Amino acid sequence: MSTDASLHESRPPRYPGIPAIVDGSEAIAHVETRISEAACAYPITPSTTMAAVYQVAVAEGRTNLWGTTLRFVEPESEHSSASAAEGFALAGGRVTNFTAGQGLLLMKEVLYVISGKRLPAVFHVGARALTSQSLNIHAGHDDVMGVADTGWGILFARNAQEAADLTAICRRVAEETETPFLCVQDGFLTTHTMENVLLPEDELLKGYVGDPRASIRDLFDPAQGLMTGVVQNQDSYMKGRIAQRAFYDRLSEVTHEAMREWGELTGRHYDLVDPYRCDDAEYILLSMGTIADTAITVVDHLRSLGRRVGCIGITAYRPFPAAMLAGLIRNTTAVAIVERTDEPAAADNPVTRETKAALADLAADGNRVPRVLSVSAGLGSRDVAAGDLIAVFDRLVDAEAVRRQPHVVVGIRHPLAIESHDIDLRPAGAYSLRGHSIGGFGSVTTNKFLATLIGELFDMHVQAYPRYGSEKKGLPTTYYLTIADAPIRQHNELSHVEFVPLHDVSAFAMGDPLAGLADGGTVFLQTPLADAAEIWQSVPAEARAQILARNIRVTALDTAALAAEFAPRPDLVVRMQGVAQVGVFLRVSPFAARAGLDRDELLDAVHKLLPRFFGKRGGNVVEANYAVIERAYDKLIDVTAAIGGEPVAAAVVEASR
Repeated sequence: MSTDASLHESRPPRYPGIPAIVDGSEAIAHVETRISEAACAYPITPSTTMAAVYQVAVAEGRTNLWGTTLRFVEPESEHSSASAAEGFALAGGRVTNFTAGQGLLLMKEVLYVISGKRLPAVFHVGARALTSQSLNIHAGHDDVMGVADTGWGILFARNAQEAADLTAICRRVAEETETPFLCVQDGFLTTHTMENVLLPEDELLKGYVGDPRASIRDLFDPAQGLMTGVVQNQDSYMKGRIAQRAFYDRLSEVTHEAMREWGELTGRHYDLVDPYRCDDAEYILLSMGTIADTAITVVDHLRSLGRRVGCIGITAYRPFPAAMLAGLIRNTTAVAIVERTDEPAAADNPVTRETKAALADLAADGNRVPRVLSVSAGLGSRDVAAGDLIAVFDRLVDAEAVRRQPHVVVGIRHPLAIESHDIDLRPAGAYSLRGHSIGGFGSVTTNKFLATLIGELFDMHVQAYPRYGSEKKGLPTTYYLTIADAPIRQHNELSHVEFVPLHDVSAFAMGDPLAGLADGGTVFLQTPLADAAEIWQSVPAEARAQILARNIRVTALDTAALAAEFAPRPDLVVRMQGVAQVGVFLRVSPFAARAGLDRDELLDAVHKLLPRFFGKRGGNVVEANYAVIERAYDKLIDVTAAIGGEPVAAAVVEASR
């Protein structure tokens, strides 16, 4: 979505969107359950949430905006799911699919067929690193690059908002050009990240996308005889293949026009590329997905220091906007292309190859072109922080270093690596938590609940996401939440936080949970101990010294006992430990005091929101969760006060000033 508001008119849009706090998967499912007719999918992590939300709509008997009952087909593999989608599209149906990683590669054979038969399907990809030397379920663009030659359009979303909007745009362009599209978002970093989103209204979707019966050909219609999938020998195959260029010749124009119309209707503007502060930039960073979102924050920071830098987010990888990109970067000194993939046997990584090809045409005409630095970053969701991108800009300034070493990496130790910076570029006044828990304890769900509650109750921007391995249940889980008055564009692990909840005091023996915690920040300990002095002594001496020196506040509670007391079923005892964090967070964070809400008003808001998250489990589960939250809020042990520090309530009031 365009980040330069000055480029667009300021009149209120006809369809401003429905405010919500959802992750990228829910944002896409919101649109697809309204405009599609069926999903043929064999879900694979991290695309499973998209499929799960769609399946719920099917189970509830919901219809799309034209009254067609939704259907879900789950065959025995991703390959078969693509074949099922092919059949549905051949019959004139509007179909989708949700996939990632090896699943996308497994269906590659069928992707060629779907594009070759001009079937306007839209598949959603939670972009994921491919299994090579090891298994990884997290973000990487390897899978998408592996199918980039199949003839599909490919649009990349930078955040949950773009995931929702591009779903509709993909569908519109696919059906107008009879070209299938992949709508791509970064696995976990977008699919599982809760953010403020303006969901498209039903009336908007109905008018913008249109009735599938009016726009999709039924190739199985017996009244119009047609053969598909025939054998073509030497005399005809090449003719049929090259003839397909007629569809692609207009793809960029149609995509641009569809994006322009969406912008006019919603005020959320898109184009094949999104340049930011590039008009006078000497150095430009080019990327796709969440890295392109983080780059905006970095550019603003460096501009404040007087550095003439800019960034470009590539929204359309297919059709590749070669001429547009070349025009934007031709007058710069150097450009860095940051990619979530690495192809060491190729001349360059995929986006770098495409960009250099565009620049070669300029050079052939005698024009000066910028030097290009290729950067591999974020493979397998390896953290890409603002400091990493600052390091990339720093390298661009050193022309000799770029010439000598045209490919670098960030985020790991390696001979090709460049040194990052530790910098906090969160919005001014942002409040963040970094929680350390165990998979299966309900902490991730609690974090989503908190993000929704805080965002809606206090009308603030939020961003909440987990970090865990493929093993998940029973192993360490880290979860993050940031709350701010302005949009949060960084998509990385938080190294600067104000609150650190710990599942157990043993966390001090497994690492340094105080790292990055602001002086005067708060720590919460889950502990079976009830005496504040004993709790304090259970903390390792080295950590106690640091806590005192940095004026860190310590709170504690036996959340396991609370869960055991109120859980209505034995299988919920473990999961309900996490929900106690809601009461703890509301007690120690400054937001209730800032809003002037007392205890009862705050807990009443919690009570009203709980059915949205736990209602499907029954009213008794909702009430049990509320009882845990209420008790945690009231019974929180203020360890700091007990050992002679200020009480937590006083700290909260002070922080709110």
